[in-house]
Amino acid sequence: MTHITCISPIDGAEVARRPIAGEAEIAAALSAARAAQAEWRHVPLTERQAAVTRFVDAMLAMKDEIGPELTRQMGRPIRYAAGELNGFTERARHMISIAPQALADIVPEKREGFTRFIRRNPAGIVFTIAPWNYPYLTAVNTVVPALVAGNAVILKHAAQTLLVGERFQMAADAAGLPNGLFRTLTLGHQETLKIISSGSVNQVCFTGSVEAGRVIERAAAGTFTGVGLELGGKDPAYVRPDANWQNAVETVVDAAFFNSGQCCCGIERAYVHADVFEKFVADAKALVKQYVLGNPLSEAVTLGPMAQLRLADVVRAQSNAAMKMGAKPHLCPADFAADRAGTPYLAPQIFTNVTHDMAVMNEESFGPVLGIMPVRDDEEAIRLMNDSRYGLTAAIFTRDLAAVERIGDRVETGTVFANRADYLDPGLAWTGVKETGRGASLSVLGYDALTRPKSFHLKHV
Repeated sequence: MTHITCISPIDGAEVARRPIAGEAEIAAALSAARAAQAEWRHVPLTERQAAVTRFVDAMLAMKDEIGPELTRQMGRPIRYAAGELNGFTERARHMISIAPQALADIVPEKREGFTRFIRRNPAGIVFTIAPWNYPYLTAVNTVVPALVAGNAVILKHAAQTLLVGERFQMAADAAGLPNGLFRTLTLGHQETLKIISSGSVNQVCFTGSVEAGRVIERAAAGTFTGVGLELGGKDPAYVRPDANWQNAVETVVDAAFFNSGQCCCGIERAYVHADVFEKFVADAKALVKQYVLGNPLSEAVTLGPMAQLRLADVVRAQSNAAMKMGAKPHLCPADFAADRAGTPYLAPQIFTNVTHDMAVMNEESFGPVLGIMPVRDDEEAIRLMNDSRYGLTAAIFTRDLAAVERIGDRVETGTVFANRADYLDPGLAWTGVKETGRGASLSVLGYDALTRPKSFHLKHV
């Protein structure tokens, strides 16, 4: 394979085709990044902040073009597509603003006759490998703080969102970042792994599947390269009987079906107290029936195709297997006219009578499907939420926030939500447990993996 091609899920048309970077181009990019970073690290922080702010502003200036372009690449309805830049901006500006605090010297208690402090030095070259589902949001988590911290960045974007990588490059060039400091490369799997295994980068930041995460860890083995991984998820919701009803139903449904369920922290399984279970299912069903599945370039459409046929077929296979095992579907695919086997257009579905023996409840679906189970109490909900090899977020719906803290302390997850879901607060660490990954991005902790501590122990003589 000498080219990477983006095929639109809307109609199978080719959106973009780019040649894969060759060895000489990759070597030149890495050499330029190393040289640029050696100077960039000494640029005052305020100047780095200003330059990266210009990068953010340059990206926003392209917003009108980015929306329809993103829809054509991965199928998100055009009415929502450009909205991703709102989150991009929130995260970027927050990480820029907290840099003086996050990168400040750490000074321990005073000791007579000594000056002691820990300084955070940039890691060097940060290699960001970004996914297609939220291509601007996921990449910004590391690209912006890496640059602010004094690093160079190499960005490899997913084939499904090739043009997003180019937008990042355009914004970096428009911002006047030093030549070579930021570079988007079109890479295949082999080229990506070769860069990692060569030890020529200092930190790898990857968002994607568990299987791909394992491959990246193996490639980095023995190089002592830092690796940050945000991998799969099967995020749960728990609805207690005292929940704000409208908020609980609307939030769970939106978190399960927005972006055709292709959200890293979307809700894929829900546990509802038995006292309100039947009403919750009925109200959720009524809400999902209002979705309009179709060509995402139409402003009337609220549910587009999945990004690729193979992804839609995974959800179809999980759903069919669940029904064979006794799961009860609550929505009729025929009510969504665009639903077609053999295409990425997939109707949403809600299942009850599900168990954790079913893949739809224990394996990542990453599609428009939601399994709902009744639970007797908090204990049963905790047990079921923890019965997963993943742990990214968990959402609890209740008016009792003290109960959320009690329950949340026992749930094996990276983030505990109360009365909301599917959102990254840039002031909080974005992290996962178990097979969801390792490391953290965003917040002051997000700078840790992008820097290396150096201790200064100075004796007065």
